[in-house]
Amino acid sequence: MIGKSLLLLLLVLVLAIGGLIWFDYLNVIDAKNVLAPVYRFIPFISSGEPRTQPWVPADEILNLDNERLAIRLEALELQRMEVEAFRRELDSRHGQIEQMAEEVEDRQKALEELANSLRLERLDTDNRDRNIEQIARYLTGMPPQNAVEILAAMDDQGAIDVLRKTEEIARAEGARSIVAFWFSLMDPARAAELQRKMAGRPASL
Repeated sequence: MIGKSLLLLLLVLVLAIGGLIWFDYLNVIDAKNVLAPVYRFIPFISSGEPRTQPWVPADEILNLDNERLAIRLEALELQRMEVEAFRRELDSRHGQIEQMAEEVEDRQKALEELANSLRLERLDTDNRDRNIEQIARYLTGMPPQNAVEILAAMDDQGAIDVLRKTEEIARAEGARSIVAFWFSLMDPARAAELQRKMAGRPASL
């Protein structure tokens, strides 16, 4: 019985050692340090140096969470940089828009001033035109010699404006113009000069 028991124990030991060798060979476990004495007798399995498994820290799961957190933080940083760049671009465009708005406002003011200036000039022109028409009617209604004396006291442009208005009134009323008679009563040199300027520059001197 003792012999059988020893034989069974030896068989169990052999099977255990064989299982360890087989699992170590399959890289299921790392038992080369333990089985190094046995590997000396098994050349085709021995690798010369005991195999070591990479050391895995106990907090590996926490490290994975840290990696995920680091990746998320990096993504958030990239998003923050993109938002910052977009904000700077918006600020730049806002500045450009404000500058353009100021330029438009300045141009609008300039146009308003120009419009006011043209309006005043138009009023001045209308007033002057009414004054010239009034003078032409006054001169037409007085004795021709007196009208000629008044025309002689005017500058060339003023006299020409009155003469043209007188002719315009006569055409509008279907009457005969008295301008030719006024010319006949003027100094010949002055009459010729006024007629030359009226023919050469119909609108103004």
